[in-house]
Amino acid sequence: MLIKEDQIYSRYAARLLAVCMRYTGERSAAEDVLHDSFISIFKSLGRFDFRGEKALYAWMRKIAVNKSLDWLRSRARDPIPLDDGHIPDYADESGPESGDVAKVPMDVLTKMIAELPEGYRTIFNLFCIEGWSHAQIAKKLGIKENSSSSQYNRARARLAKKIKEYLNEQEK
Repeated sequence: MLIKEDQIYSRYAARLLAVCMRYTGERSAAEDVLHDSFISIFKSLGRFDFRGEKALYAWMRKIAVNKSLDWLRSRARDPIPLDDGHIPDYADESGPESGDVAKVPMDVLTKMIAELPEGYRTIFNLFCIEGWSHAQIAKKLGIKENSSSSQYNRARARLAKKIKEYLNEQEK
């Protein structure tokens, strides 16, 4: 099956932009990363072994994630700004029940994730959404595996606090 570049762009640009937004946190930066991603996608498309729409999207998503990580690295001397090891007050709180999370609209939850500090957001996205292991994250970002794990746990704790606050506000 032969798909033209303009068809690929129109079919996948919005979804890939959302991926880029999750990492960059900024619309204009996400658009730049998306542009770079499509340049790489189109340059490599001839070498892609088409095995269906899902495989194509997974391949393009991987490129968008990697381009997003490249963008994050280009902005700072450190691969991602990690916290100083200070354990925040909210880290000891129990998280919301999974049923409670389901009560939060997806756009609100997405905004909560976008508001996480860059390091938390990056690792949360890679671990929770992309399904990478902490070992893979550590290798890709040039950090220790324990750092990836602790950043993820802190991101989860911060999200749990935000979810609880949102749900409490909705009950009023």
